[in-house]
Amino acid sequence: MECRLCPRECGADRAQTVGYCGMGDKLTAAKAMLHFWEEPCLSVNGGSGAVFFSGCVLRCVYCQNYGISTEKYGKEITAERLAEIFLELQAQGAENIDLVNPTHFVPQIISALRLAKERGLTLPIVYNSGGYEKVETLKMLDGLINVYLPDVKYFDDELAKKLSNAPNYFNTALTAVEEMIRQTGKPVLENGKLLWGTMVRHLVLPNCYKDSVEIVRRLGERFGSDILFSLMSQYTPFGRVRTDPEFSKMNRRITTFEYNKVLDAVIEAGLDGYMQERSSAKEEYTPEFDLSGL
Repeated sequence: MECRLCPRECGADRAQTVGYCGMGDKLTAAKAMLHFWEEPCLSVNGGSGAVFFSGCVLRCVYCQNYGISTEKYGKEITAERLAEIFLELQAQGAENIDLVNPTHFVPQIISALRLAKERGLTLPIVYNSGGYEKVETLKMLDGLINVYLPDVKYFDDELAKKLSNAPNYFNTALTAVEEMIRQTGKPVLENGKLLWGTMVRHLVLPNCYKDSVEIVRRLGERFGSDILFSLMSQYTPFGRVRTDPEFSKMNRRITTFEYNKVLDAVIEAGLDGYMQERSSAKEEYTPEFDLSGL
């Protein structure tokens, strides 16, 4: 069966080989944990019940999860085991189930969610992705996802192609966000906890603040109060930017000037949400992928 789950539509028969994402048709993950470093409305008190899936449809050159997204480290699990993991995280006090980088495993995740819900899973489900999504795939999830948490990474198409080999990224991501909003409606918070809605993340990159400002402006114009917005300053050099001379200008953290320029744009756009402290750019915010919880 040809895989068409993501916008790349690579057409791989993942039962026989791997797709662009680097994965076959077996669910593969690198860690399940209570994650306390998501936005406050997701981590709340008990932490987000995060499951980190291996492989990726983007494979950004600076990825902080490079070991699992590009190097494909992980453990194969069944959909039934994934359902058990969801229930275990719920029993540990998780505030939600946080599906991190799930796009290329959507059919298997759907099976696991349905099974877990039959067995007593009641937590909100968070779909945490890089934003490079197909509407047809998102529609498969309609009724199963409470909170969509997509990135919108790039406005400039050349930048998207250079850093993530993702042509037409911006238009693709915005069309996906529209579908996410259609499914969830406006954000609904209760006692500081996000129960429903779409929260768009944007990570400020070195030398790219003008691109970030354009993203913020357009998100404000197109979606306004229909989304929450999370501005992220945690960029830390990982992956190819540490070793490849082509990306040497990205081998640093962002400056106060760069971040403040984007922050000013968020305020001007009237977007509501979360602004990360620049001190968040630390390697310890990246989990150790040791297969624990699987």
